Amino acid sequence: MRDSMKIAILGLGEAGSAIAADLAVAGLTVEAWDPNPKLVPPGVTLSANDQAAVNSADIVLSVNLASIAADVARSALSMLAEGQVYADLNTASPGVKRDIAEILRPSGALFADVALLAPVPGRGLWTPTLAAGPGAKRFHDLLTPYGMPVTLLDAPAGSAAAYKLVRSIFMKGVAAVVIECLEAAEQLDCTAWTREQLLTVIRDEALIDRFVEGSQTHAARRIHEMEAATALLAEIGVASYLTRATIERLAALAGQSKSIEEGQ
Repeated sequence: MRDSMKIAILGLGEAGSAIAADLAVAGLTVEAWDPNPKLVPPGVTLSANDQAAVNSADIVLSVNLASIAADVARSALSMLAEGQVYADLNTASPGVKRDIAEILRPSGALFADVALLAPVPGRGLWTPTLAAGPGAKRFHDLLTPYGMPVTLLDAPAGSAAAYKLVRSIFMKGVAAVVIECLEAAEQLDCTAWTREQLLTVIRDEALIDRFVEGSQTHAARRIHEMEAATALLAEIGVASYLTRATIERLAALAGQSKSIEEGQ
């Protein structure tokens, strides 16, 4: 049975298409817009443009790149109305989230700064999230009945983004250290022993593999995430020695991936 609630998805990349698919399976009306969709899941309607998707939606989910998140909000602004929830799920800096809140303010729509705390593929709608800002409570109330685990922050827009970036400093930094450690172990022919040592701390061999594989697969995107983290650290007066080193490591991985793709 089709639910009367309408969800608009702006961005059908890897994350957006996975979330859209689960919402459609849950029986919600899902309309999406992406000029070059990675995948249009069954049950999801690809609208003619972003305004058509946003029109009369109860919730708008922006799942794009941080670099275009503000432009996406500006483009949708004319069709937003009071009572709608506009949730930005992009991994952007707190400043970008605050800018989006200001862009949307004239519409009367409720803005939710939403941070996804785990990779969306394999989790989809069940990806753990943080939500802050004036639309966070409404976002929580509308989507948790369908399975999305939302932790509310009693804080202004930008706070969820800041919390995620603080977490990312650790998670991406540990991944970079693990990669460097295992590369050294391979050169010294002590990989098995080194993995045993890592397991005394990390205690999850699958996680070790995800640190390596995820960093290689998503290096370019994670560079932008860690650049946002360095900007946050500068804003609050904390030195970013290791975060900048993580960016260097990711840049090297991104270069290696590009060389492989080009057959070099």
